[in-house]
Amino acid sequence: MSDSKVETIARLAQWKIDNFGPCSFKRSDPFKLGIWNWFMSIERNRYLYIHIFPEPSRLSKEQPPVARFILRVSNSSGPTRKVYISPVHERVLRTSEDFVWPVDTAFLGRFVIDIEFLDLRTCPVNGETRSVWPSDGKLQTVAAQSTLRCLSHMLDEAIHADLTIITADGTLRAHKAVLSASSTVLHSLYLDNGDEKETSTINMEDMSQESCMALLSYLYGTIKQEDFWKHRLALLGAADKYEIGDLKDACEESLLEDLNSGNVLDRLNDAWLYQLQALKKGCFSYLFYYGKIYDVRDEMDTFFRHADRELMLEMFQEVLTISK
Repeated sequence: MSDSKVETIARLAQWKIDNFGPCSFKRSDPFKLGIWNWFMSIERNRYLYIHIFPEPSRLSKEQPPVARFILRVSNSSGPTRKVYISPVHERVLRTSEDFVWPVDTAFLGRFVIDIEFLDLRTCPVNGETRSVWPSDGKLQTVAAQSTLRCLSHMLDEAIHADLTIITADGTLRAHKAVLSASSTVLHSLYLDNGDEKETSTINMEDMSQESCMALLSYLYGTIKQEDFWKHRLALLGAADKYEIGDLKDACEESLLEDLNSGNVLDRLNDAWLYQLQALKKGCFSYLFYYGKIYDVRDEMDTFFRHADRELMLEMFQEVLTISK
């Protein structure tokens, strides 16, 4: 084995030097730790100088490593074995001059250099440093994904389901605990002495079976984007009725994203009905500030015949405000 090769395991890099004279220089082969390739080099001039640095590259230039590490230098094992251990170092490493550890040792011939990385973080030009190794955040992500798979299985297979939901065109099975934890309104249904408590059923006949399933998928954390978009108006009504605030916010944000001349008046009516202030403001801006009111002139007569008087008053006030 070449004595330029650095062996790595976990966060440890080990370089075994077979032969090193009193006035020598040696550089290791590149080795990978974290997301960077690294080099070590050693030279002797009174002291043994040890350098560690990342391979020059676009990555190391744009995201230079912030390393926290310890070095150990030891000679061959045996009764005369000596070990030199550095303090814990933490610094940004860009070039071979960014870190050097002078060791006052007369080691010649065979010895070993260990570098143990306690942490490796990226140092972007702008923003905070970020560890390149798995952290609690990744563990939480894995745990959340596992939980969602379990909840999806519970819903799809009705495992230990204790609630029947009656929709406009069919029934669904669900779990009281999940619905109760998602909505104080739904939770209160099981505390009263009504039919819901006695029969373990809940009536949602104002929703189709498909849109109600989309609601359940949201509450169980397994909803697909296409199902959310397809049923978002029904989901908005349910979110308002059962006081599911985060779902209501998500629906409002989604309705605001694809505002256009073909739907702006309907969206304005929905905003008024469900008290969605951001959506209402967006509709007003679209119509009056951006001048799209002229694109919907043919629909305005029908809209005004059915619109709430207070909404019409707000529209005229908005026109006056913009025209000032």
